[in-house]
Amino acid sequence: MAFKDRRVWITGASSGIGEALARAFHQAGAKLILSARREEELKRAQELCGGVPNTRILPLDVGRSEELPAKARIALEMFGGIDILVLNAGITQRSLARDTDESVYRSLMEVNFFGPAVMTRAILPSMLEKRSGHIVVISSVAGKFGVPLRSGYSATKFALHGFYEALRAEEGRNGIRVTMVCPGYIRTDISLSALNGDGSKHAKMDPNLARGMPVDRCAAYILKGVARDKKEIVVAATREKILVYIKRFFPGALARMMAKTR
Repeated sequence: MAFKDRRVWITGASSGIGEALARAFHQAGAKLILSARREEELKRAQELCGGVPNTRILPLDVGRSEELPAKARIALEMFGGIDILVLNAGITQRSLARDTDESVYRSLMEVNFFGPAVMTRAILPSMLEKRSGHIVVISSVAGKFGVPLRSGYSATKFALHGFYEALRAEEGRNGIRVTMVCPGYIRTDISLSALNGDGSKHAKMDPNLARGMPVDRCAAYILKGVARDKKEIVVAATREKILVYIKRFFPGALARMMAKTR
């Protein structure tokens, strides 16, 4: 019953973790606003979540931050407010730092960091007015330690942790909750749209993702953690969780391990 009639806005809701979260919140009784770039895929997800009136769609491109404040005003009007903002949209990378064009880093930062930050600041005043709101940020275990071939992706996820941990410290006393979610290998198609060093699409399925945790199980873990107001949720296989703790207590050992992977 934690999410019954709660107004939830999810970005990146047309596929992967975002779509699975939409289905899970719908099953929990939430009212949904689903956002992504592809309107047809949003309509498909909307139907999976019961259609109107309790599920609305709002197409947007998180990478176009100048358009996001206006989109936020529309979202706030759909159900009269937002109780839970789920910042899930993002892109990843598959290239060595020495082979990566500056434009790729800027694209990654625009979508993965600046877009969520702009959306948060647009929604925050309405949450502060009612002294209640929950911001759920889909980061990554790559935001806990640097991963080869993902220098820009890791950088954007590290930035998310810094921004939202500071926001939690600033606004927690005003009723604003922040949950950072750090997925490991989850069975999604995100690597297909990953950026190569020249900005082209990677267009290859990552074998680790293909063997990863089913996306519905990932969504169930996230909802359970959000319901419990967890500050951070690591959704990953045991090996990936262990790497997070190795980073915390034995950073030198993790550095040697990462140097052997590619």
